[in-house]
Parts: sequence; structure tokens; C-alpha cells
Amino acid sequence: MLDAIRTSCAAVADRARQVTILPERLPEYAASFPLEELPGETADPGRNRHGNDEATAAFVIALDAINFGSGYFPHINKRPGLSGYHTVAAGLTDYVEATGPITAARLRRLDEADCASIFGQSLDGGFQQELMEHFAAALNELGRMVAADFDGSFTALVESAMHSAESLALTLATLPHFADVHTYGDLEVPLYKRAQITPYDLAVAFAHTGLGRFDDLDRLTMFADNLVPHVLRIDGVLAFDPALVARIEAVEDIESGSAPEVEIRACALHCVEQLVELMKSRVPGLTAGQVDGALWARGGRAEYKAEPRHRTRCVFY
Repeated sequence: MLDAIRTSCAAVADRARQVTILPERLPEYAASFPLEELPGETADPGRNRHGNDEATAAFVIALDAINFGSGYFPHINKRPGLSGYHTVAAGLTDYVEATGPITAARLRRLDEADCASIFGQSLDGGFQQELMEHFAAALNELGRMVAADFDGSFTALVESAMHSAESLALTLATLPHFADVHTYGDLEVPLYKRAQITPYDLAVAFAHTGLGRFDDLDRLTMFADNLVPHVLRIDGVLAFDPALVARIEAVEDIESGSAPEVEIRACALHCVEQLVELMKSRVPGLTAGQVDGALWARGGRAEYKAEPRHRTRCVFY
């Protein structure tokens, strides 16, 4: 999986017409990258412990099963001072604290009305309802898989990977809402943002021991979304076609799997791969996940929020 992601994204970057990596900017950008921005592990509600090992694994995996909706976030009810993702994470946290640990059986029974209640959204036939329908479907399919294939145990799901992040990602990628694969011309382009970030989140939640021990965690790629490409564009190492920028600034939906959407995510991923190679002499053992985390955190600053990033209503990020 991981080799295929890197190879296909490099091929997209080579052919891309609307998104360009600016190679002349990369060495200076890498050399001046503030090392203090490289996180050991960034704070994230999806990386916290929630009781025993089973309850924690269930929470982390369930939250990653619905760790999407950035294209819907301009339209949802957000908690005061919280982003779309943190609103969703807070809703799931409150649900668990009020009703008990997540189980496969509970996930199988949830419907869009339950999700609307958990996450504070309305069922008015608009984008909020559409997102809640996606959330319910994603949680249902996760619950069915854990019940059928792992005897209802999230611990067994993680243990089945035998300490391989890639193996766990491959298992999750069999679920439709994790199947983040697209076509670009004659290329098949796997990105698997959420399938990859799940073992990463588990590693942090379990302090890299027990269920959090993944011997190949360093091989994960960037977790391709819409924020890191935006940061790289604002920082001047990615260039977008002016017509694409106009669509983004108009908050037009950039259709999932369309040529520009695939180019944005694939070129950002390949750009991060090049940055990692350029920075390894300064930071031995540097991983794409660490660079991703630093860029993602940078995207929360006012200067990056001042410019719109691309929005895609999809189930992948």
C-alpha cells in the first residue's frame, strides 16, 4: 500500500496541469523549516485514552472512521471556539462519557438521527443531514466488520495487524468509507488518509507500546487532506492554476476524485516526501507524519485562515 501511494503520487505530480510543485523553492524551504514546529506528537482528542485498552482502541478507531467532512464544515453547527473536527471529536467524547464505551454492537445500531443528536446537527435535508447520513453509514460498517471478523473486539482488530501500521491500514481500507482510491487518467491513485492516520493515532494514544506499537510507523505517508496543501500553497512551494484558485476562493465544491482534487492531494503528498528527504540531514529519523503534523498545526494560524482552502464534500478527509 505505502509504496503504491508514493509511486502513484509521484506520477500524478509529474503529469499535473493545475497544481505544480516548485522545485527551486524546496531546498530553501526545507533548510529554513523551524525545527520547533516539528511535533513529537501533537495534542489531539483522537489520541487520548478513554478507560481500558478496549475502550481506548474503540474510541480512536471510531473517531477516525468519521474523521472526514471538511467540505461540509462551513455548513455545520460548530461548538463555540472549535473547528469542525474538534466539534465532532467533542461530540463523540461527550457521548462516551455519558453512555459508556463504544462497542461494535452500538455502532451497528446508530442511524442519522442518533448521529445528529451526538454531534449537535439538524436533519433538515441539507448538508448537515447529508454528513450525518455518512457518519452513520461509516460507523455501521465499522461495527459490522469488528463484530463479524474480530468477535466484536477492537483490541483483536488492532492485534491482527501484528504491530504493522500498513497491515492495519490495509484492513481498514476494505471498508467503503476508508477506500480512498481515485483514478487520474490511466493511473490508480491510492491516498488512504484515514486508514493511515488510524495507526498513527493509536500509537500516540498508547504511547507506542502494547496496542500502540507499530514497527513500520515511520513508513506512513502524509495524511492527505485539504489543509496541508493549502499551507504549502500559501508558503510558496505549491502553485495552483489561477482558475483553480478562483474556484477555491469562491468556495466552490472541488469534486472528489476530479483531476484538480487528486492533483492537490497527490502533489502535496509528493512535496512532503521531498521535504522529508531534504530535511533528514538536519533531523535524523524524520518522518512524513511529523512534517504533516507541523504543517497541519501551522494551518491554524490567522494568516492561513485568512485565505480559503479547497473544499470537497467527501468521506475521505
